[in-house]
Amino acid sequence: MAEALIHPSAVIDPAAKIGEGCEIGPFCVVGPEVTLGRGVVLKSHVVVTGDTEIGDETQIFSFASIGEVPQDRKFKGERTRLVIGARNRIREHVTMNPGTEGGGGITRVGDDGLFLAGSHVAHDCQVGNRVTIVNHAALAGHCVVEDDVTIGGLAGVHQFVRIGRGAMIGALTMVTADVIPFGLVQGPRGQLDGLNFVGLKRRGASREELHALRNMLSRLGEGSFRDTARQMADEETGPMVREVLDFILGPSDRSFLAPHS
Repeated sequence: MAEALIHPSAVIDPAAKIGEGCEIGPFCVVGPEVTLGRGVVLKSHVVVTGDTEIGDETQIFSFASIGEVPQDRKFKGERTRLVIGARNRIREHVTMNPGTEGGGGITRVGDDGLFLAGSHVAHDCQVGNRVTIVNHAALAGHCVVEDDVTIGGLAGVHQFVRIGRGAMIGALTMVTADVIPFGLVQGPRGQLDGLNFVGLKRRGASREELHALRNMLSRLGEGSFRDTARQMADEETGPMVREVLDFILGPSDRSFLAPHS
């Protein structure tokens, strides 16, 4: 069993749970309710506090603040959690906050994510696996970001927005409504600008699946997303089209970013 390597200048509460093989660099601070999995690396000047769990082999770089109280006026000091999965890379100055009582009490981040410098995951967000959030992009509270999403630099995602699997958000984009799976959204006031075909091809989508998704998007652009999706739900569709339709008909009262008219 490999012992943790802890720099003498680090401040580690005796009650913190430090996994085998962890590396904690100079001037890091780890609070009493923190659990670090096996092989977690805190580079230097990292603060991890609150009821925070960090999965195996996650790396956190200098000046990140993980688990500090939510940036929410409604937070009154209630006991809430932040759970981060395995093998994430959390770069400099990233902030991730725990949940709030009104939002379910927990913020979750999946596995194998890449959170670039200055990005922010707010209270009660639910972030999937293999998500990339580029420099200084921010998720407001209660957002749901599904697997394999990329959010470009300096983008902002409004509270309660859902972003479906495999979607791509362009840099400098403001996202104020839900984004369908595999959607491509860009522009200062985000609009659905087609599908993320580059990402779909990289994940092995077939020509037939791409053609079906293209036809689906064309039909969705003809009227109300939900009304059209209900009509299409009774038809025979492939799994990717079905995933988009299920997302549209899912439990949300927000509108959707629509294609250009």
